[in-house]
Order: sequence, then C-alpha cells, then structure tokens
Amino acid sequence: MEWLSFSFKDFMDILLVGLLLYYVYDVLRKSGSATIFGGIISLILIWIVTSQILRMRVLGGILDALFSVGIVVIVVIFQDEIKGFLTLLGSTQRWRFIRRLFNPEKNVEVSREQSFIGMISFACANMARKKTGALIVIEESTSLEQYIHTGEIINAQVNSRLIENIFFKNAPLHDGAMIIRDYTIVAAACILPVAQGQELPKEMGLRHRSGLGMSQATDAKVIIISEERGEISIAHKGEMIADVTLDQLQQFISSDFTDLSKIGTLVTAHAV
Repeated sequence: MEWLSFSFKDFMDILLVGLLLYYVYDVLRKSGSATIFGGIISLILIWIVTSQILRMRVLGGILDALFSVGIVVIVVIFQDEIKGFLTLLGSTQRWRFIRRLFNPEKNVEVSREQSFIGMISFACANMARKKTGALIVIEESTSLEQYIHTGEIINAQVNSRLIENIFFKNAPLHDGAMIIRDYTIVAAACILPVAQGQELPKEMGLRHRSGLGMSQATDAKVIIISEERGEISIAHKGEMIADVTLDQLQQFISSDFTDLSKIGTLVTAHAV
C-alpha cells in the first residue's frame, strides 16, 4: 500500500518540520508567547481531524474559512516574533561552525579565541578585585542589534585595558552594558531588559536583574561583576551562577561551552 511506504525523503521531511517547529517554539517561549503558539497548534490539529479526516462539513467549512485568512492574523499577532526568528535564522553567528569547518586557518582561529578569553577574564578579574561593577554581554546566535543601538557604538577590538577603562567608575560609559560580537566590542552603555518575577530576591540589584533579563530574552553569554561584593556572576538562558572562579569564567566564555549547569551550581532563585 502506498501510504505504508516510507523513504529517506519522508524522514528528512519530518525531521525538517520538527526542527522548524522547535525553533519557532523556542523563539516564542523566550518572548512569552508559547501559550498562544500551543493554542494555534491545537486549533490546527482540530482542523485536520474535522476537515481532512472526518470530513465534517459544517465545522470543517468554518475552520477552512478561518484558516484561509488565518495566516494574516498570525503575521499581525506575531510580527515581532517572526522578525526575531528570521534574524535568528540569518545570523552569521548561527552558521559560524560551517565557516570553521572550511576555514584553512583553524590554528589562527584557536589562537584568536584564546587571546579573546584571556583578555576578558583578565579584565574581569581585575575589576572584581577592585570592586568595579560591570555588565558584559557576548552575542551568540541571537542578534543583539536592537540592544546595541541603545548605547554608544565603539567597534574596537577586545582589549582588557579598554574594558577596564569603559567600566571605570567615573567613566562616561560605565553605566549600562558592553556588547561584544565576533571578538569586537561593538557598543557600551547599552540598555538591557530587566528580569521580573516573584521568585527573584528583592536584594538582587539592577545590574544582576538586567544581566538575567538579557539571558532570558536571548541566548547571549552574560557576565556580571558586583560592585558591592566584587564577585563575578555568569548568566545564560535564564539561569545564573554567582561568584564563579576564573577557571569557570574561562569555560563559560569558550566556544566549547554548552550548558551552564556543567560549570557550577545554578542560583537563579537566590540572592547574588
């Protein structure tokens, strides 16, 4: 029977649809619209059952008419999320593993990354020792363009002295966040989204809330240095680890980083 045949093309079709749904859900989850997305999927399943399988004329006809204009409604409702998804899909950071695969100068890339890790970790260690507050965001696959334009454009190569000078207490750009992209300090004094929630401790400062909020809204790596305690905290995908060591910080900055829980104990719901 024809419907029992299953080819490699069918497997790839199902796999690609699954990946597409996952990425769409991930974008909507980060924007807080996952419940609406679940409702739309449920409505689509009901339409398939009633109209395509059971052939119900009345209910199927209503749903057919609804879905004929539904795409316009979906675009209106999710216009920001669709823009974010397309930005995510087209981000050069997301495809950088392909560049590395065909890059004949891999040793140069490794050396560049080691220098990058060293510069940031050295600057963070010095600022923590001097109790200089800082907020550093390293762009990953999600574009941070909308946050970059809230600050002052710098476009300078990462340098530990430059980082320390920017966050020096009396410097004009010390307030706000520094955003780094492709080994470059793109902007400073940027405004980030602030994390909200009853589970967050009241004593959590604005700098830590902003860092956590950025990690909830994007997949960026966020480094926070406490001005009061001189501690370094890291945040990623809505989770945070407080008071990390220099070795843990270097693991976090590295391109080999995958999961925050593998570095240390998550303390998102505790004072940091």
